[in-house]
Amino acid sequence: MNIVLGITGSIAAYKACSIIRLLVKAGHEVQVVITPAGKEFITPITLSALTSKPVISDFFSQRDGTWHSHVSLGLWADAMLIAPATASTIGKMAHGIADNMLITTYLSMKAPVFLAPAMDLDMWAHPSTQENLSLLRQRGVTVIEPASGELASHLVGKGRMEEPEKIVESLLCALNAPSHPANAAAEASPLAGQRILLTAGPTYERIDPVRFIGNYSSGKMGIALAEECARRGAEVELVLGPTPLRPAMPYQDSKAVDAPAAGQIRITSVESAAEMHEAATHLYATCRSAILCAAVADFTPDQVAEQKIKRVGNDLILHLCPTPDIARALGEMKRSYNDGLKADADGKRKLLVGFALETHDELQHAREKMERKNLDFIVLNSLQDEGAGFRYDTNKITIVSRDTETAYPLKSKVEVAKDIIDRLTTLL
Repeated sequence: MNIVLGITGSIAAYKACSIIRLLVKAGHEVQVVITPAGKEFITPITLSALTSKPVISDFFSQRDGTWHSHVSLGLWADAMLIAPATASTIGKMAHGIADNMLITTYLSMKAPVFLAPAMDLDMWAHPSTQENLSLLRQRGVTVIEPASGELASHLVGKGRMEEPEKIVESLLCALNAPSHPANAAAEASPLAGQRILLTAGPTYERIDPVRFIGNYSSGKMGIALAEECARRGAEVELVLGPTPLRPAMPYQDSKAVDAPAAGQIRITSVESAAEMHEAATHLYATCRSAILCAAVADFTPDQVAEQKIKRVGNDLILHLCPTPDIARALGEMKRSYNDGLKADADGKRKLLVGFALETHDELQHAREKMERKNLDFIVLNSLQDEGAGFRYDTNKITIVSRDTETAYPLKSKVEVAKDIIDRLTTLL
């Protein structure tokens, strides 16, 4: 494949060398387009040596009338990857500010576009950056989410460009590049071609137009599970509560397509427990398996004020009522469906996996929930374990089935997702 690699002015520009080496090693041609600021962080000579091609930066490299054609690059490329992508470049892409060769190439690009942001944590979290990214996603750009860690400012938070290996894996998997081993592994996986439902993130239960009852769930664990399923070739239906996070793998909004393709994720965005219940019960009818990872509110106000409730002169008393029990509803659907199968139809039986976040008597509560909701197994994590639970990039789990309890050490949520999906595939 022909790949245009855009490099912008970020300290993470040095990682572009590793991206080039991985792509070239996989048999792809790489043409670098770098912004003037990018050349302050890495030299064109280094990049040219790695790609065996001259690096393009300016519209006019000579004073003899010759010029670089961004239109030709847009026709030549099979994909465009911008890594690192600064907040400035993301803003220019979103609003069509074509003041350098990289942006004009993007605007002329006929092929899929991917970008790997890199910036300080406050810049990443700023509403303008998030709105620009949302615009680009709506236009079909795949955003490879940055990781959390120490940044150039020596602050710690989200904004650090994802590692080259993961960027290249996301790119090549999305393009179904035959030279990438992840696609061969996906074809051989028991999840290949399987439709799987995942719920992730929190739910918000409205009190009035500006207030809600919620929880601390970030959606990281559920998104990691969706990505792992997609890597193994599944068609993933992700019902996602209110969180700004999105998968690094290719994904589409539920309004854009009828169904996800193999190795892709379709997101159905919801806010409340009732909305999540409606989406999950609808989608589970066409899915073989479901993993219920969302932190669903157990209670919701029985009345929602139409106007903002004023503080002065009011004692706010809320009357809460139970929300729909999604796990129980899907457990009943699973039982009804499986009971209707013939005795030799084990390969078609529906599967259901749940999560339990406990603070005490963890195993007892997890086993009771598994039986009560008709789950095949349950993933237990405890707030007693440091580094586990809401908002962390790590988790520590115990997988509980009817016969076994398997405890795992503290790991990244990406690695935890692999352990959970490994267990699921044994049931398939």
